[in-house]
Amino acid sequence: MKVTLSALDTCESSFTPLVVLELAQDVKEETKEWLKNRIISKKEDGGAQLLFRPLLNKYEKETLENQNLYLVGASKITLLLGAEAMGLVKECNDNTMRAFTYGTRYNFKDFDDDNDDFLTMAECQFIIKHELENLRARDEKMIPGYPQAKLYPGKSLLRRLLTSGIVIQVFPLHDNEALKKLEDTWYTRFTLKYQPIDHIRGYFGETIALYFGFLEYFTVALIPMAVIGLPYYLFVWEDYDKYVIFASFNLIWSTVILEVWKRGCANMTYRWGTLVMKRQFEEPRPGFHGVLGINPVTGRKEPLYPSYKRQLRIYLVSLPFVCLCLYFSLYVMMIYFDMEAWALSLHEKSGSEWTSVLLYVPSIIYAIVIEIMNRLYRYAAEFLTSWENHRLESAYQNHLILKVLVFNFLNCFASLFYIAFVLRDMKLLRQSLATLLITSQILNQIMESLLPYWLQRKHHVQVKRKVQALKADIDATLYEQVVLEKEMGTYLGTFDDYLELFLQFGYVSLFSCVYPLAAAFAVLNNFTEVNSDALKMCRVLKRPFSEPSANIGVWQLAFETMSVISVVTNCALIGMSPQVNALFPESKLDLVLIVVAVELFLTESYGYKNFEEVRRLTLNYLFLGHRKKRKVQPAKFFTAMLFAKKYILWSCKLICLPSHMILA
Repeated sequence: MKVTLSALDTCESSFTPLVVLELAQDVKEETKEWLKNRIISKKEDGGAQLLFRPLLNKYEKETLENQNLYLVGASKITLLLGAEAMGLVKECNDNTMRAFTYGTRYNFKDFDDDNDDFLTMAECQFIIKHELENLRARDEKMIPGYPQAKLYPGKSLLRRLLTSGIVIQVFPLHDNEALKKLEDTWYTRFTLKYQPIDHIRGYFGETIALYFGFLEYFTVALIPMAVIGLPYYLFVWEDYDKYVIFASFNLIWSTVILEVWKRGCANMTYRWGTLVMKRQFEEPRPGFHGVLGINPVTGRKEPLYPSYKRQLRIYLVSLPFVCLCLYFSLYVMMIYFDMEAWALSLHEKSGSEWTSVLLYVPSIIYAIVIEIMNRLYRYAAEFLTSWENHRLESAYQNHLILKVLVFNFLNCFASLFYIAFVLRDMKLLRQSLATLLITSQILNQIMESLLPYWLQRKHHVQVKRKVQALKADIDATLYEQVVLEKEMGTYLGTFDDYLELFLQFGYVSLFSCVYPLAAAFAVLNNFTEVNSDALKMCRVLKRPFSEPSANIGVWQLAFETMSVISVVTNCALIGMSPQVNALFPESKLDLVLIVVAVELFLTESYGYKNFEEVRRLTLNYLFLGHRKKRKVQPAKFFTAMLFAKKYILWSCKLICLPSHMILA
């Protein structure tokens, strides 16, 4: 007769394991007992009022392995009260969105005492995480059994346990049945269809669902560029100067797509209830340290750190280091150009087939070096940002993103700007752009998905063999699942995923007019990216805790900034083209002024200060200063472009495009 795991043998028939808590192997028994009591105690006694069970009972520990693994769950009423405390927004019977309250629970759509699906599993796990993180020290001066782990009133116990190494990790469990259903509708069948964004949100939460929604939308937005770019490349690929029409389309495309995304994003998050969800008071991040004191806002005891010390660290250490890294990146770029010159001279001397292939080698090597430098700099940026000692997680993320984006932008695009505006070699620009784009996409697919998946499959086989050899007559299905998932890699957030899309958007929007196939390659990459990222989330990495989000955060500003830069770049490329220069054989000043005017017109939607004044002065110069030279028509033409652009943006804002627009 098989022995059932103790986690399922509980007097609480409603107990469902949702979260796993792993302790260090040498944790003392008094520490375990103290932690258990704090987790299961009532809230009025300072507890979290959760359900807490060891994964293995005594017999199973002797039969299998002595794992310090514990399962955490919650009763239905605890979850509902937690949803109220966190201000989760749900749809009411009158189709309005309101913050959930337990007292008016019957006014909310789909609520029933017998319905366990009112709260999604991701929401339940997020509530448990919130309750665990809000377990705070009361009268304890230290963690029992660990005198060196000091406590003070109001300190988060879970964060102290993690930083002390007593708790190894806390992660939510997968629901294998729900996961299998999600996989069947998401990525297991390579067909053109919408992603199940709502199901992704229900399983992984809003932050990850928004990333996949943006990835889907961005892929769809790239299709017009790819459709136009393919014949454009086939018919004029040998003439590198005939890019004016494609660059003009690029101007409109890069300006419009982000405006349309805002509406689609707001539509999704309103339906999910996070658009109108009140922001919770942000607690200090776990790595924040300082002298213990009283927070003047909350009145709680917490570490205090003078802001001037943080500013000194930023401006005297972090900023010089970033500038040094940027200089090193430019130095590597010049080495790349020396290699290009060497390969070109060798090809001109011999003219053989292998030297023609050799022309692409410097770009490939440079692309690989760029990826290596980006990853090394990322580690340095994380260390520096953590050393700056930011109090809030949002401040930490903003400073980290700023550091990484500045370096990645210069590292990836500096060579392209140099080729385009200094060397003015459109053939070399096309070659470099193609090599950088394709090489970076291949490397990202291998490093982010294929290699981790292969390693995870190998580990999965080892765990299965180990469990089968140990379990004898024990039904250890849950044990096998927990042991397998605890060894999986940890999902570090959407940072790297958005960064990859940001760089891809830059490659397409900045210089794709000279290489129209850039959008086509980006579409092909994103087709596989959707499936590889889905595979990574479902089978390679631990299930992350969900996080409510109303938008894609600071990445919206990052993409808009790139869009502004792309407008300036494409206008400059148009101004440099032989066709446009032929229209102004006598005076280049008019050409420069018109290009600047177009740039101002197209970037006006991003809130440039004094735009109206600059536009007025520019038009006055074109109309009045050159009326006798018959220069009025170009000004009228670009004024018409401004109104056309505003009409396009206004129309796009009225169109509620579907948020699920592609494949899986």
